[in-house]
Amino acid sequence: MKKIVIWSLIASLAGFLFGFDTVVISGADKKLQLLWNSSDAFHGTVVMGMALWGTVIGALFGGIPTNKIGRKKTLLFIGILFFFSAIGSAFANNPFVFAAFRFLGGLGVGASTIAAPAYISEISPARDRGKLVAFYQFNIVLGILLAFLSNYLLSDFGENSWRWMMGVQAIPSVIYTLFVFSIPESPRWLLSKSRNSDAQKVLKLMGQEVDYEKMMSEITLDNKNAIDSRDTIFLKKYRTPLLLAFFIAFFNQLSGINAFLYYSPRIFQEAGLGESTALLSSIGIGAINLVFTLIGVFLIDRLGRKVLMYIGSVGYIISLSLVALAFFLKWQGIAVPIFLFLFVASHAIGQGAVIWVFISEIFPNHLRASGQSFGSTTHWVLAAIIPSLIPFLFSTIGPGVVFLFFAIMMVFQLVFVAFMMPETKGVSLEELSKKLIK
Repeated sequence: MKKIVIWSLIASLAGFLFGFDTVVISGADKKLQLLWNSSDAFHGTVVMGMALWGTVIGALFGGIPTNKIGRKKTLLFIGILFFFSAIGSAFANNPFVFAAFRFLGGLGVGASTIAAPAYISEISPARDRGKLVAFYQFNIVLGILLAFLSNYLLSDFGENSWRWMMGVQAIPSVIYTLFVFSIPESPRWLLSKSRNSDAQKVLKLMGQEVDYEKMMSEITLDNKNAIDSRDTIFLKKYRTPLLLAFFIAFFNQLSGINAFLYYSPRIFQEAGLGESTALLSSIGIGAINLVFTLIGVFLIDRLGRKVLMYIGSVGYIISLSLVALAFFLKWQGIAVPIFLFLFVASHAIGQGAVIWVFISEIFPNHLRASGQSFGSTTHWVLAAIIPSLIPFLFSTIGPGVVFLFFAIMMVFQLVFVAFMMPETKGVSLEELSKKLIK
């Protein structure tokens, strides 16, 4: 079990790069808009939003290398993409070059949401699968926290401080890539490619009691279905897992979490905080995110995925309603940061802890990467659209209306959790497939 934990932690470091890459841009947000004299629309969609469109492409096509060349090699390529994105963004001299290199980082983010959870779920025993896959989310929020902290520490490095903010990610990218060389390939992927002897070697390395013959029989049947019927996730029998993946990804972004993480300093300034206080408050957001993600990781295999989603949904509704009210009534000072801390805590213990675990569990082995690609693409299309619109929406309809809309959407999420979402705690991947395929 010790080796499985170490391999899971290494694979989950892709999440650290994901979180760092997603949030590091927030510290450079206003500096870049002033430097290149960009309109709100151009700045939001090109300078800030291009990485998110890269993430969409990475999520849309990331299932192809994950299936074809394996989980491990895909994880290696992800580290390389993050490295070149960091270096290129730091040295960019115009918004188009900057956007192009940010696009590369986005490809890495999108692909990581498929390859890392798939790898971890496939090497994990059912009883510990939730917390091991949730390591990925933990590393996302650790990356977010360190990006906020890095931005704060580098903010006084003069007019080119944004270059340091963007370039520092090259260091963890190299470390992660070197670590990935030490992990084995997923035994379930090896079996799906009829590399039975290689899979057996990995299973022996795991040092756990594995019913190898049973697993091989199930994977062989799974392969036969894929070959005979040319299975795709869009067949009627896979409607349930497809809808579950769509809705959990849909509601994740309709909470406004990525919009907030991208623009947290701007949002705090809209609430009346000074620039340095806004950056410092962003570090507080990262710390709250980390603490409550740890709580979610601890509880996910104890209480289950569904209970955490109930807790998160109620917290979303309360906190987002209070944020909207604060903007409508023009409350100043500490009120908005406190409400937003509650919002982030609700996300971390609910959607944040659950989404990548849940999507990695609900599809059959031979369609897992394709199913995760669908769920991730849904997530990232919305994650590209919503943050890109924030500067424009804030300047037209105002932040109060925006946060009220997010609060209303979380009421619908609560309905989804209550009437549609199944519990997947402690059930093997093969048993889940049988239950969800009609």
